[in-house]
Amino acid sequence: MQKEEMNLEEIALAHSLTLEEFENIKEILGRKPNYVEIGIFSAMWSEHCSYKSSKKYLNGFPTKAPWVIQGPGENAGVIDIGDGYAAVFKMESHNHPSFIEPYQGAATGVGGIMRDVFTMGARPVASMNLIQFAGIEGNSETAQKHRFLLRGVVAGIGGYGNCMGVPTIGGQTNFEECYAGNNLVNAFNLGIAKADEIFYGKAEGIGNPVMYVGSKTGRDGLGGAVMSSASFDEDSESKRPTVQVGDPFTEKLLLEACLELFKEDLIIGIQDMGAAGLTSSSFEMAGRSGSGMIMHLDKVPAREEGMTPYDFMLSESQERMLICAKKGCEQKIIDIFEKWELDVAVIGEVTATGNMELFWHGEKCAEVPVQPVSEQAPILDRPVAEPEYLKTIKDIDMSKEISNQEAFDALFSDVEVVDKSWVYTQYDSMVQTNTVKGPGKLDGSVIRIKETGKALAMSADCNTRQCYIDPELGAAAAVMESGRNVAMSGAVPKAITDCLNFGNPQNPEVMWQFMKACEGIKAACKELNTPVIGGNVSLYNETNGVGVFPTPAIAMVGVNEDANKVLPSSFQEEGNSVYLLGDTKSEFGASLYLKKLYGKVAGTHPEVDFAKELTLWNTVIEGNIKGLLKAAKDVNVGGLAIALAKMAVVGNKGVEANIELTDAKDIFSESLSRAVVEVTPENEKAFESFCSSKGISCTKLGLVGGGKIAINDVYVELDKAKDIYFNKFKQVIEQDL
Repeated sequence: MQKEEMNLEEIALAHSLTLEEFENIKEILGRKPNYVEIGIFSAMWSEHCSYKSSKKYLNGFPTKAPWVIQGPGENAGVIDIGDGYAAVFKMESHNHPSFIEPYQGAATGVGGIMRDVFTMGARPVASMNLIQFAGIEGNSETAQKHRFLLRGVVAGIGGYGNCMGVPTIGGQTNFEECYAGNNLVNAFNLGIAKADEIFYGKAEGIGNPVMYVGSKTGRDGLGGAVMSSASFDEDSESKRPTVQVGDPFTEKLLLEACLELFKEDLIIGIQDMGAAGLTSSSFEMAGRSGSGMIMHLDKVPAREEGMTPYDFMLSESQERMLICAKKGCEQKIIDIFEKWELDVAVIGEVTATGNMELFWHGEKCAEVPVQPVSEQAPILDRPVAEPEYLKTIKDIDMSKEISNQEAFDALFSDVEVVDKSWVYTQYDSMVQTNTVKGPGKLDGSVIRIKETGKALAMSADCNTRQCYIDPELGAAAAVMESGRNVAMSGAVPKAITDCLNFGNPQNPEVMWQFMKACEGIKAACKELNTPVIGGNVSLYNETNGVGVFPTPAIAMVGVNEDANKVLPSSFQEEGNSVYLLGDTKSEFGASLYLKKLYGKVAGTHPEVDFAKELTLWNTVIEGNIKGLLKAAKDVNVGGLAIALAKMAVVGNKGVEANIELTDAKDIFSESLSRAVVEVTPENEKAFESFCSSKGISCTKLGLVGGGKIAINDVYVELDKAKDIYFNKFKQVIEQDL
């Protein structure tokens, strides 16, 4: 083999391409690729951009419903929310960058997801996040590292979101030792747009100009998509240069400039430059339209000296967009972006060739057919194998003598349970003045739609322990949980976006977990009528051969027809009655009880029943419309005892409850499809009759009021419980500051 050929193969391998893919590239081109072309293929065929390991399992997701305007395949998904308006939303991961450089990794994750939303023509109005770390208590090296990571991630999310003036209204922060080598940062954003004014990422119309807008391009983030498509090892710190650096002030200008641009009929399409930068944005826009494109890379605004065509195509500098403009409208577009003090340049045009032709100072430096790169990336059928560990975790011994009081004290003070105000007070949750139910208020978060008087509820959830013991049922339960949280606020769950975080796809056991999780999501979304309208896959969350538990994070969005009828999730009035909806069984598989008191993540997954789940949602939603409910909270981690205690401390009202159970410890059972509701004495009969008509079991537990929390044989003074709940997390996270 010639030396030049060997060098090209080495370059391809260094770009994480396989030799088989390299041969495929030579076939597509009909010749050997050059360095720039290898870079383009490596980025577009990376796991992060092509979904080559996961696409096989994503294809069957339910994506359609009468209210779905845009499903997967665009910058973000879109649903109709009535009165001529649409909600545009998506969730994406920034896991790998956040482990290497927590502040910038998290910040640019927030910036990227906002661009995905406002690229569609929507103004961002609400953000959430789902962040996962290893345990942060104690002085082990891992605990210290993850306190550092958590502080950096939270500062990055807050720093970017607050500067953008977009409220962060909810999310989930959890801790599991499987995240020791890979913390997870999943960012969600939602925007509002007119339903007939949605913009898409397409480039069509021969001769239409291609324009670059936003920040100048530098070398930051080079190779970011490829870096996020590989596992970590001891040298992961050396990947720091592949993490992008964000500038929220520039993004704020870009947002306003884009929204001004959208008011005039000047463009055909627009695309965020996210992972793989100019490469992915140009190829995706042309690919969706079956077009070709010419780009003159020397016309791209640069902020560094000596940049090459490779640098321009692969840089992941932030706050940039690619526009396909209408011919003759260039100057008007230039005027808008210059007014907002942003770089803008005509860098190319749409062609009919079907090829991406790149020029550098008048000379062609690359030519690649668009369709094979953007639409025909390899789809892998990786081997799958049921994990060996599943054979050893089903049978659990829970014979230890543990009093309910001891169990409650351990569970209620766990960092997974206690209030995370240390986290969410660093986020501005009230900016834009539409937040009805913000962070810390339990269950779903809610914003008002000022233009229509309606409200949007949203929740981001995943119980990773449940996904570990049964990926299929765990993923289904994550859909149920996020929908339940939305329903508890009185909103009808409408659609999800997801972030599927898994280990190394080259491990057959990980691919089996992924396959099963997708089956669970498909089943749940179909039965609950909540289609998937977009999302993200993050694989290779593994360090030194240890992968994370399956973490299919689900963000659900729902609509409440009346913003004045948003249900709270904490106790409201002394003397009101407390009811349990749904059935409690002795179900402790993957429970916090088992983890905290037995040190195990094991057991059999709680029963999944979609019909019962839907009945619960509809009972709460309709009961709220009828005015029968004062508050509603779902029962999940820690079971009934923890749910009641949370409602008490957040509402600053005691509770006295008694419930007959098969086993005394079942107050900590994590059976699904349950909720605690608060009802006034005068509504009790009507409420019980209503529940009977819905066919849902309804058990009166006790009364709101007093200065204590008393649940069967568990007792704690309300003030003491509040001190634990509201102060514990701060003590833990700040212990080494």
